[in-house]
Amino acid sequence: MLAKMTLGKQLLYQLLLLFITFTVLFPILWVVGMSLDARNLARPTTLFPPEISLQAYQRVLTRPTANPVTFLELARNSMLLAGGVALFSVLVGVLAAYIFSRFQFTGRKALMMMVITVLMLPSIATIAPLFVMLNRIQFNIGDMVFNLRNSLLGVGLAMISSALPFAIWNLKGYLDTIPKDLSDAARIDGASYNQIFFYVILPLARPALAITLFLGFLTGWTEFAYSWQFLSNPKSFTLAMSLYNMTGQWSGDTSWSAFAAMALMVALPVSIIYLLLQKHIVSGLTLGGMK
Repeated sequence: MLAKMTLGKQLLYQLLLLFITFTVLFPILWVVGMSLDARNLARPTTLFPPEISLQAYQRVLTRPTANPVTFLELARNSMLLAGGVALFSVLVGVLAAYIFSRFQFTGRKALMMMVITVLMLPSIATIAPLFVMLNRIQFNIGDMVFNLRNSLLGVGLAMISSALPFAIWNLKGYLDTIPKDLSDAARIDGASYNQIFFYVILPLARPALAITLFLGFLTGWTEFAYSWQFLSNPKSFTLAMSLYNMTGQWSGDTSWSAFAAMALMVALPVSIIYLLLQKHIVSGLTLGGMK
């Protein structure tokens, strides 16, 4: 009797897992089938298209939108934006997190409250003041006027204003789990604060650094609001902006095969980076500083 109950419970679990798997994979399979549909229908009707073609991918690589810009140029802009924001936030954030975690100084609590306040404020609420502030910064380079707001650099600075506080708070929480006895032992052995940071703290903080770097890159790669409001030059557009530009006023105006192909190509780099950092991300989510 007990064996039958155990078998029934196991079967129920398997059915539940199959249902969850189907729920997760069905939209992905639909998008893949849509991108390979040679008919290029305005409203896809089948999961598995009768005719398969790579024309949608070819079109996206050549010129995804009406703007005179290729997919590789858009990918370069998104990579510069996402990579720059992620690297800067992690490099500066881990230094600030180390100071907050290991040192006591005047104004420490007030500064941490400022970091928390920025985290609680929705980033979308800062678009207007950042737009005005960055728009006032201009440089004359020969006959060309460089406006900081209408550039990837300006968008990156705007994103760092919210990405850096998150990196500081996230990394500080992890550094707090690293036993201070390790730092004290290193100090007894004659190590300086810089040596402790580079040879003791950083190796133990690699999982947290990987998580923070990945989340920062993901935020920059999929960022839309700042880019859409700040940028007006098509040569500076990102993949997220161009993906939105592919949609027409009505659903019948949109080439869904090209849209699906573009969506998959935009998601591919993030998936690759996640797979490369998967070991550190999983260990960072499951283990503490005692590792």
